[in-house]
Amino acid sequence: MNLLIPTPVYISETGFNHSWTKGGDDVDEFERLLEAERVSVERFVRFRMSSKADADDVLQEIFLTAYQKFPQLKNKDSFKAWIISIARNKCNDYFRKKATQYEIPIDELTEKELSDGRHGVSVVNTVRETLSLLGDKDKQILYLYFWKEMPQSEIAKQLNIPIGTVKSRLHTAKQNFKNKYPYRTDVSKGELYMKKLPEFIPEYKIEASTEAPFAVKWEELMGWFLVPKLGEKMSWGMYDIPSRKCSHVYDMQVTGKAKVHGIEGVELTAREASYSDKNDVINRTFVAQLTDTHCRYLATLRNDGDVRNYITFLDGDEFLPNWGFGEDNCGNETNLAVKGDIQRTGTVVTSANKDFLLDIVGRYTVTIGGKSYDTVCVMDIETYDCGVVSEQFLDKNGKTILWRRFNRDDWAIDRYKKPWSEQLPENDRLTVNGTTYVHWYDCITDYIL
Repeated sequence: MNLLIPTPVYISETGFNHSWTKGGDDVDEFERLLEAERVSVERFVRFRMSSKADADDVLQEIFLTAYQKFPQLKNKDSFKAWIISIARNKCNDYFRKKATQYEIPIDELTEKELSDGRHGVSVVNTVRETLSLLGDKDKQILYLYFWKEMPQSEIAKQLNIPIGTVKSRLHTAKQNFKNKYPYRTDVSKGELYMKKLPEFIPEYKIEASTEAPFAVKWEELMGWFLVPKLGEKMSWGMYDIPSRKCSHVYDMQVTGKAKVHGIEGVELTAREASYSDKNDVINRTFVAQLTDTHCRYLATLRNDGDVRNYITFLDGDEFLPNWGFGEDNCGNETNLAVKGDIQRTGTVVTSANKDFLLDIVGRYTVTIGGKSYDTVCVMDIETYDCGVVSEQFLDKNGKTILWRRFNRDDWAIDRYKKPWSEQLPENDRLTVNGTTYVHWYDCITDYIL
């Protein structure tokens, strides 16, 4: 294949405006393969970049490089692995270029709430917060080591200093960092024993407040209520309505560090058990990551017979239905404030026509188990699960006090054979843009016990 690359090349959102002087069929094949893998490439880059603008710049370079080098790809069946390798190299180039700057951009990180016990990007962000208190040499070497995850040998080459000097400077910088860090680093707030959940959900009352809703930092994994921090443990229960009886209990914990496609996160285990049948147990394993902006899944483990099948965020439609939700399929936002996308008056809800629709709809006092909580209600309309609306009441710590699920009246009607208004005729209703949703079950966690 002998293709001549035109100059200039313009890459549009939908494809390339160009023509190779030879090999028009190859151009078509490139566009076809790229279109099939574009989402995977974009997600790979956006998962690694802290800035959307930087991610867009890197993506432009990736697509251009892939376009130019496509004639050299002999096995077109390996296109995905090939372009991901280009993406990985371009991301590394981005961080190498950034590391040549002696001054580390702190960007108001000192104003952010410090958190301990996290791993991955958020741990690094905590490091950066403390970096502002250190000298320039300490900043530089800690930035290279923690933020870029460069090996000491590569740092030595980058700074043109002996490896022994790198080790010495790194040791000193770590000690200086430890002395400036305002939290204990040997204890995680999540290292708590899991409390036994009650058989019946306590009576609760939800009262609308006249006060304005507060913004909240919400770091829980959507649908699983656990914050992906090392050492975190918690239990949550699923309670059928109207019986209010617990059907299943989920014991969850963060068990260690993990990497997916070179991206650091943590591994979580979930033990699902029937409340009444202790032999009815399902064990699940996930990999997740907490950043300053999103809480997101990286991978899930599925056992197919004797084969352990890992499904990752690059696996497209196989991953998306249950795990790839949120902006750019990157998970739920951690920093929530009222957007105005969802309006609620009582049980009547109107919403904007958007793909990702999650918003704070009001402030409420939730009284449950004799305790009262000042909360905001986060409504999710069919983003976590198509045909499902949820109400999630969060306190000022960003922890779930009460979660309520509503099914669209025709949800899974092929499976259940009749609408939910007939299956659960006494249960509460919501209407969203005129469509009926029926209250099915609630969830609470051991946080409120």
